[in-house]
Amino acid sequence: MALTGVLRPGHVVIRVLDMAAALNHYVEVLGLIETARDDKGRVFLKAWDEHDHHSVVLREADEAGMDYMGWRVDSPATLKKLAADLEASGLCTDLSWVPAGEHPKTGERFRFTIPTGHIMELYAEKEQVGNGMPTTNPDAWPDGLKGMAPSRFDHCLLYGDDLDGTVKVFTEILGFNIAELVVAGPDKFPIGAFLTCSNKAHDVAFIRQPVKGKLHHASFLLDNWYEVLRAGDIISKKDVSIDIGPTRHGITRGETIYFFDPSGNRNEVFAGGYIWYPDKPTIYWTDDQLGKAIFYHDRVLNEKFLSVFS
Repeated sequence: MALTGVLRPGHVVIRVLDMAAALNHYVEVLGLIETARDDKGRVFLKAWDEHDHHSVVLREADEAGMDYMGWRVDSPATLKKLAADLEASGLCTDLSWVPAGEHPKTGERFRFTIPTGHIMELYAEKEQVGNGMPTTNPDAWPDGLKGMAPSRFDHCLLYGDDLDGTVKVFTEILGFNIAELVVAGPDKFPIGAFLTCSNKAHDVAFIRQPVKGKLHHASFLLDNWYEVLRAGDIISKKDVSIDIGPTRHGITRGETIYFFDPSGNRNEVFAGGYIWYPDKPTIYWTDDQLGKAIFYHDRVLNEKFLSVFS
């Protein structure tokens, strides 16, 4: 499958309450690599196998949560076209261009607010700094990795009220597909959507909640189930606040563990899942099977997992 249009999640900007504590968590525990700081006090990080300059940005603030999520598109021409399509749709608000260089080593970005209240942006250019290995005859991984050492920032799960409008933006304008849908009642009312722009089970997911613009978790990819278990050991060794796991999801089939950064933002590291192609039918989950859908092993809903967000 040739990937065109929106290629992948490119970055997430996370608000933290204490930068020193956050950096210890994201660098020493999670295992991201710092690439830059700017005069606004923001710190830019990447996972080891990402070639782009950064994928996570930390900003110190009075309230935890997500500022915005950025998406890499395939070309400047696509960026211009999608920006025009978003403007013409009337579905988004606060549309604007962010000049090149506002993020280091990054081209211009088109920013917009989707119906669930989340700020999104598209960009086509970000300098590649590599993954610590040559592109000719590389080893399997570079030396000096820390912590859980995920290979990439993978997705976010977001909470918001207007699920229908947001799904329309992502599917009808940005070209995403619905990999999995959670529905309630005999009318199959959508309450959760897992959306993909690639061949992953999801690149972003939205859950219908009576809030605007909330972050449930930012997720990072590990290679296998053993690495998820090892992440659990690191969580215990470093006295990190654990949420759920290790376990498996029914939705996406991913193997997972959840934990919190010092500011209360939920992180996930996960492995597994399935490969998605355009001819794969959408998977549906009904609300009477939510326990199995979310926590496949014990099939029990956890109130903290559902109700805590930033």
